[in-house]
Amino acid sequence: MMNIIDITNTNLSTEEVAKQLLGLKLISETPKGITSGWIVETEAYLGSIDRAAHTYKYRKTPRVKAMYDQAGTIYLYSMRGHILLNIVTKEVGNPEAVLIRGIQPDRGFELMKKRRGQKGYNLTNGPGKLSQAMGITMAEYGRSITKPPLYIDFSIQRKPKTILTTPRIGIPNKKEWTKAPLRFIVEGNPYVSGRNKTIDKTTYGWEL
Repeated sequence: MMNIIDITNTNLSTEEVAKQLLGLKLISETPKGITSGWIVETEAYLGSIDRAAHTYKYRKTPRVKAMYDQAGTIYLYSMRGHILLNIVTKEVGNPEAVLIRGIQPDRGFELMKKRRGQKGYNLTNGPGKLSQAMGITMAEYGRSITKPPLYIDFSIQRKPKTILTTPRIGIPNKKEWTKAPLRFIVEGNPYVSGRNKTIDKTTYGWEL
C-alpha cells in the first residue's frame, strides 16, 4: 500500500504531488451516471517560475483565478474545444498545479464510450479525452477535488510498479521548460497519452 497523499499538505512539492496522485481514483458523478478511473499520467506546473504555466510571473487574469486558491482547488481551462483538469497544489497565492493527463477506466465504461464515440485505449489517454469521457464541465471550476460531484477517492490507491519521469508534452518554445522532466506516468499502462509500444499486458503497470 502506498502512503496516500494529503492534497491539502502544501509542504509537498508539486512534483511530489504529481507522482503521488498516480494510482488514485478520479470520480465524476453526473445526471447521466457515474464514471471513474485510476490516474496514470500527470504533469506538474510550477507557477511563477514556469514559462509553460498560465501563472508564469504571477500572471493574473479571470481565467486563472482558481490557481491562486488553496491546495485541492479544481482549475479547469479549455483548449481547442477540450476541457483540461488541473488540481492546485500549494498555499493561497502560490499558483502551482498538476494536470491530470490520463486515466485507466474503472467504472462507467459504456457511458465513457458513448460520450467519446471511441473505444479502446483512445478513450481516456489524454487530458481532453478523459474530461469528455467523464462528462467534466466548467461548472466544476473552483470547487474542491475532495468533494462530489468531481473528486478523487483518497481512501485507496493502486501502486505503480515503476513511475517514469519524462518531459511534458506539447510545450514548445519555453526554453529550458520545454524539456523539463515534469511529466509522470505509470510505465507500461496503455492509457498514457503518446504511449510507447511497450505495454504491460499482464498488469498494466500496477503491482498486484
